[in-house]
Amino acid sequence: MSKDQTPSDVPTARMLSWARNSTIYRLERQMLTERQLSDAIARKAKQKFEDITEQQLKAIADHAVAFAYEHGGLNDTTYAEVSTRSGVRNGRSKRRIAQKLSQKGVDREVIATALDEADDLLAAIVFARKRAFGPFRRSDVDRERVAKEMAAFARSGFSFDIGKTVLGMSREEAEGVVIARSRS
Repeated sequence: MSKDQTPSDVPTARMLSWARNSTIYRLERQMLTERQLSDAIARKAKQKFEDITEQQLKAIADHAVAFAYEHGGLNDTTYAEVSTRSGVRNGRSKRRIAQKLSQKGVDREVIATALDEADDLLAAIVFARKRAFGPFRRSDVDRERVAKEMAAFARSGFSFDIGKTVLGMSREEAEGVVIARSRS
């Protein structure tokens, strides 16, 4: 190509082949959202191909996403559902889960649908168990300790009412809720 010519806006066959292989590689290792895959492919393509144009980058990323959808490797709805269930099991509030999914590029409606099934009370109990709060506390209770625990609940995205409910439970009540709600 001479100095007067501009690079083509159409990706080469080599670029598209690389995008397909890179997509397969990434999706074999972990679930990704559409935006995560697109961003990863574009970022790596910039490093791999010298003098690549923005139009070629966009075309390669779009090709990778289309390829992933075509082969069933990409589904933001399933990603949101799996992340929500995992988040609740790990003691994350609905707010924290929604924020994380939003950062990963999942659509608001998909997030809202996935969070319909989330149980904030169960997540708060798991959070309390991990942090030895409320019913899982090992030391004597005082006002300062309760205030710190409530603040931790709030920072983690749990409502005041949920924090208060969990802190007011006995250990048996909390474990009963975990057992009952984990089965469903």
